[in-house]
Formats: sequence, C-alpha cells, structure tokens
Amino acid sequence: MNIVMWMLTGGIAGWVGYAFLGYNEERGMVVSIIIGIAGGIIGGKVIAPMFTAAAAVPGNFSLSAVLFAAAIATAFLALGNMVYKRWGV
Repeated sequence: MNIVMWMLTGGIAGWVGYAFLGYNEERGMVVSIIIGIAGGIIGGKVIAPMFTAAAAVPGNFSLSAVLFAAAIATAFLALGNMVYKRWGV
C-alpha cells in the first residue's frame, strides 16, 4: 500500500511540475510523470527510512514517507529539467 501511495504522490508531483511549473515541457507529460514516480519510489523506500523512525508494523501508512516521496520527486523533476536544459539529454 505504501509503494502505491509513493507512486501516486510522485505521479501527481510530475503532473503538477509539467502542467503548472513547465518542467520537462519539451519531453512531454508522460516523461514528467515517470520521473516523478521514480523519485517517489526512491524517496519513500530509500530516503525516508534514513531520516525517520521505523514503523512498528512495516505495512502501516507513514505520512513522513509520503512527504519524503513528494520532496524527492520534486527534486528529481527539477534535476531532470536542469539536465535537459543544460545538455539536451
């Protein structure tokens, strides 16, 4: 359940980044959503456990993990936009 929430959070961040902030306009909305989903998964699975306490029951919902997923997805989108603007990759 948590991974679905992280993916959803990252996908929404990707869509918002594309629709309102103009990130990755040249590559398209689907690429922005995919970058956001990847950032959400990495943020929730890798980064959040390093900075927050482990849940008593591993399957429980964690708001802090969702917030980390959103933050890392946004960072991935900004980084992807900067890389594309700089090197065209």
